[in-house]
Parts: sequence; structure tokens; C-alpha cells
Amino acid sequence: MSHLDTLPAGLRQAQPLLWHNPTLRPAADALAACAYGRADIEAAIARWQRFAPLLARLFPDSVAADGRIDSPLLPQTDTCGQPLWVKADHALPITACIKARGGVYEVLCHAEELALAAGLLPPGSSYTVLAGAPARALFARHRILVGSTGNLGYSVGVMARALGLGVEVHMSHDAKEWKKQRLRALGAGVVEHQGDYALAVAAARDSAASDEHAYFIDDESSLLLFFGYAAAAWDLAPQLAAAGLRPTPEQPLRVYLPCGVGGAPGGVAFGLKCLFGDAVQCVLVEPVASPCFLLRLASGDDALSVYDIGLDNRTVADGLAVPRASATVAGIVGPLIDAVVTVSDASLLAELRHQWRQHGLRLEPSAAAGFVAHQLAAAQWPGAATPVVWTTGGNGLPDEVFLPLLAE
Repeated sequence: MSHLDTLPAGLRQAQPLLWHNPTLRPAADALAACAYGRADIEAAIARWQRFAPLLARLFPDSVAADGRIDSPLLPQTDTCGQPLWVKADHALPITACIKARGGVYEVLCHAEELALAAGLLPPGSSYTVLAGAPARALFARHRILVGSTGNLGYSVGVMARALGLGVEVHMSHDAKEWKKQRLRALGAGVVEHQGDYALAVAAARDSAASDEHAYFIDDESSLLLFFGYAAAAWDLAPQLAAAGLRPTPEQPLRVYLPCGVGGAPGGVAFGLKCLFGDAVQCVLVEPVASPCFLLRLASGDDALSVYDIGLDNRTVADGLAVPRASATVAGIVGPLIDAVVTVSDASLLAELRHQWRQHGLRLEPSAAAGFVAHQLAAAQWPGAATPVVWTTGGNGLPDEVFLPLLAE
């Protein structure tokens, strides 16, 4: 049942706000009631380890020799001079965005499934065989479809094309032209839609249903994407330890996660809660025009979209321009999300410029969201906490796109 009367003041007026989740539960209780847990994440980590030699073979210029896809944890200070940490997924290998953790992972899982069915992965064999001629001949008969505003489509496209799989990316009106051109340069097919993200996903789903050799990556409900993202918490943990950070419930991590449909931030949040419990606070960050996850958590209505409350879903943060949250992800992580912050486009652009000029970080507007959210939360949310801003994309921005953002 929808409860529109429970929506926070200012949401309909597209005002920046901090909203504390009233359905938050102690992590131990929420996880005990969940159908998924640490074992699912550890299985994903084991899978990543099997793929590592293949990734090192296919992407020798961007992936380290150990085949791991990870980003550094960078120290900063906030505007008040207090310590702040940046989990720099805008600089991830292969795709320069967080979608490498999910999109690349699900493509690899599908390739593994195809190869096992064809007998190309006998027990004990190295996954580098997936880069060989027999595997490529197999993959050439199959294709992957996905709906995207840009970064997931690219992550799927670059991994699929590296293996020889066909790719068709359905892109919403929010998708930037340079992202479409980047996909076409890979050899991926791009289908443009005048509608929004939800329409692009639905179109990709329908197209895949009519082709027995097509595989649809469903950004709205894929558990493979979700657990690919969740494994990121296991990457962060040793970096925190190396920095001398030991979160406790009395002084927790406060992690800011830019949020579109919810798969990437929801997966990361789930992993963090599995590892740290109540010693981590997970904060989703959304544009004021596209607060779909806040709307879902506050209303309890999976069908409700931002259009239903008078918002237009138009934002400079194209990767976060999503009208309706993932019901699958909301059902898993709803009681684990501590808060949601909404931010304005103007603040995103101002922060993008600040991060470049002061710290040399090349971010997309959506990747600047966590910094803005921290400024608002630090002023309104008392209590000791160690802030971690998770950046999500930007190193792949071409100069002709990035430099005008600095000049606006």
C-alpha cells in the first residue's frame, strides 16, 4: 500500500534534503531475516578470483597482473578541514566506473555458463581458455542485451566485445551522445529511445525474449549484478585496516553511495552491512529530480515513480536519472539503508569543479553526489562518524565533455 503522506517535506518541490529511514533495523536482525547473506558474496568473490587470469589477459593495459578490478582509497579533508575518505571507483580498471563491478561480472558469469555447457571449461582449467579461438567461436553465436543510461551499457559492452559476444545496448534519452559513440566504437549495437531509463530496459527485455541466443542483463532485478557489486565491500575492508580505520557502532563509517535504480549502491551497502554490521551507516544519494529510491522506501510502493509526485526525472547526473527504484534491491536492502540525501544539479556541478581543481579527481556529475551529501549530512546529522564518499564514474570522460563542465 502506498503512503504518500509519509513523504518528507520538500521532496515534491525538488529541494535538497536528508531523510532518515524509519524502517532501518539493526543489521544482525535484517540480515537474519534476509534470503541472502555472506555466503552469496563469498561465492561471487570466488568467481571473481577464477576470472582474474582472464581479465589480466584481455586487459593488460588497465588490469593489474593479478587480474583484480579495484580502486584506491584516497584521503581528503572536507570543507570543515575534517578527514574524509574517497573510494575512487571513478578510476576502476576497464570501464572507469563502478559498473565494472556489476556489468563486467555478469558478462563473465554468462560466458562461464556458455563455456561450461559446451565443455570448454574442464575441471581445473584456467579461465584464460575463454580468450581462445574455440570460446570466441562459441561466443560469436550469442549476444547480450541491456538497457542503460550509459555506464552499465559500456561496462557490458566492453567486456562482451572483448570475449567476442555480440552486444545490443538500449539507451534512454538521458544517455549522453559520447557514451553512445564509445559503444559503437567497440562494435556494439546502440538502440536509441526517446523515453526514459525504464522504457529502455523494457525494450531490451522484450527484444531479448524473442531470440534464443540472446541474454538479457536486467539492471532492475539481476542478483548477479547485485552480488558483483557487493563484493566491493571485501575490497574496501583491507584498505580501511591499512589506513588505521576500525569502524565501531560508536564511530561508524558513513558511506555515501550515488543511487540510480539501486543495484550498485544497494549491492555495496549489502556487502558493507554483512562485513561491518551497525559499524557502518549506508547513505544513498539521489538528484532532487530523481529520488526514486527514497520514494520507494518512504512510500512502500514498488510501482510509484518520481513522475507520480510531480518530478520530471531530468538531471545533469545522467547515470542517476531513474524514475522507479528496483523492487528487488529495495526488498533486500530496504531495512539496511540508514538514510537518503537528495542533491541539486547546481551543487553537483560546483563539487565536480572543486574536486578537479583542489584534488585532481575527474568525475562525472553523478560521481560528485557523495561529497555534496556529506556537506549536508555533516550539518544536520550529529554524532561521530568517518565519512567515505564512493565515486562512481568520470575518468572515462573525454576532454570535449569534461572541460565544458568545468567552464559552466
